[in-house]
Amino acid sequence: MNGVTLIDTSGRDVGQVELPPAFRHPPKSALLHQAVVRHLANRRAGTAKTKKRDEVSGGGRKPWRQKGTGRARHGSIRSPLWRKGGIVFGPQPRSYRQDMPRRARRIALAMAVAAKAASGELRVINGTELVSSKTKDVARLVAAAGGRTTLLVVHATRDPHAAALRLAGRNLARGRVMTHHEVSVHALLRHERIILTSEALAGLAQVCHA
Repeated sequence: MNGVTLIDTSGRDVGQVELPPAFRHPPKSALLHQAVVRHLANRRAGTAKTKKRDEVSGGGRKPWRQKGTGRARHGSIRSPLWRKGGIVFGPQPRSYRQDMPRRARRIALAMAVAAKAASGELRVINGTELVSSKTKDVARLVAAAGGRTTLLVVHATRDPHAAALRLAGRNLARGRVMTHHEVSVHALLRHERIILTSEALAGLAQVCHA
C-alpha cells in the first residue's frame, strides 16, 4: 500500500498522499520484535539490589555454642536461613542494554511505518501550523482519529509552535505527541492510530533512508 490518508485539523479525510519509497519494506515480525525488545531493555535502570550475607549488618558472633543445646548448629544470625539474613542469588546492579545495527534499526522503523500504513492506521496532516497548540484542540484531533490511543508525530525543529504542540500533548489521556527524532518502533506499534505531519513524514523518510 503506497497511499496514506490525508486529513485536516478536524480529522476529516481530504485526500491521499504518497508514501515515500523509504517506507516500502515488507514488515518482518522478527526484526520488529528485536527492535521492541531492545527499546524496552534499554529503558531498564538495572538498579535492583539485595544484600548478601556479608553485607547484612549484625551476626558478628556465634548465636549459641556448637553442642549441648539441643538446637541446630548455627554460626551467624545473618545466614540466608535466618529471618533478616542475607539473600541468596538476589538481583544485583547490572546493565540490560542491547545492541542492534544502525541499518537494522532504521529498517525496523520503516517497517513499523509501513505496517501502520498497510493496516489503515496511519494518517498524515498537512503541516503543524494548521494545528492549534491548545491541549483541547490537540485532544479533539486525537479523538477524531479514532482508536483507543493515538500518537501525533511532529517535525523536530526549533519552531516554537512544534515545541508548544509537545507541551499541549503532555496531559492527553489517550494520546501523545513526539518528534520524529524521538519516535521508536515501540511507540509506533503501541499506539493504535498514528498521525504524522507532512514534515515529520519527510523527516522520518530521511532518517530511514540514511
